[in-house]
Amino acid sequence: MSRDAYRDAGVDIDAADALIERIKPLAKSTTRPGVLGGLGGFGGLFSLMGRYEDPVLVSGTDGVGTKLLVAQQLDAHSTIGIDLVAMCVNDIIVTGAEPLFFLDYFATGKLSPDVAEQVISGIAEGCRQAGCALIGGETAEMPGMYAPGHYDLAGFSVGAVERAEIMDGSTVSAGDVLVALPSTGIHSNGYSLARKLLVDGGRFDLEVDPGGLGCPLGEALLAPTKIYVQEVLRARSEFGLKAAAHITGGGLPGNLPRVLPDGLGAKLVRGSWPEPPIFGLMREVGDLTETDMLRTFNCGVGMVLVLPVEQAEAAAVHLGGVIIGEIVVGDGVDLT
Repeated sequence: MSRDAYRDAGVDIDAADALIERIKPLAKSTTRPGVLGGLGGFGGLFSLMGRYEDPVLVSGTDGVGTKLLVAQQLDAHSTIGIDLVAMCVNDIIVTGAEPLFFLDYFATGKLSPDVAEQVISGIAEGCRQAGCALIGGETAEMPGMYAPGHYDLAGFSVGAVERAEIMDGSTVSAGDVLVALPSTGIHSNGYSLARKLLVDGGRFDLEVDPGGLGCPLGEALLAPTKIYVQEVLRARSEFGLKAAAHITGGGLPGNLPRVLPDGLGAKLVRGSWPEPPIFGLMREVGDLTETDMLRTFNCGVGMVLVLPVEQAEAAAVHLGGVIIGEIVVGDGVDLT
């Protein structure tokens, strides 16, 4: 019997090849107009021909952070890929761009095809929700780089928008109204603090509701990041959307000013939006100040839309959002 030196070194090419065959149907399920070819080539192909007059490409890349450690601890991998897609497409959609395609990078010490397939099934689901195609990716097996059972993820999304329709915040003015689209939980930011408060040292059993969550703690921690592509595109086409901010690390104070022109700030009404109970649990357990909470977590707001005052109420009703404040002369975010 011949010796497979690379396998002896910890890299199983046959397992990687088998994984590709298993995930081809997942990628195929995300196909959309513009996709050329399928998985297996050196590059993913996508055509813009006939879809835009003056297209500008918009790209975004991100990961899932230490939320991965919760998934690995629970051996629950089917939704973490949705988070990966969400973190990328939610960033590019705020420019007005339609997400077109997505690629992923999966790295581990020893490849488990079953785990990898679960992760990529989540990525495919995220792509379907976002309306973009999974056209490629990379699986890297690196012995000695990761602890047993651990893996890391990165994602890359590309979208397009007509040059004349780019949302850059330039049309925002004082008096415009802020509509919050609710988050589904912590999303994919702040998990270093969340794990310190709720997971490290076995403080709470991940498979039990510590009280008030309505589900086991692990389920609340792994609630997938909401993908807002359809809501933002609809707000743009039907309600005169002027700007949008994806609320990630840095929370409302760190992200909302990024889409506002110089000389304008945001005035928010405290308590005007619902907050999932996981945030109250962390606030209580960690004795966190409101500043700590707002600068670390989304606190229940996943996306903020800036809308003309005459359209805001209708947009909130039809998009499942809530009015939380307005644009004012000044700078920064004032929460009163």
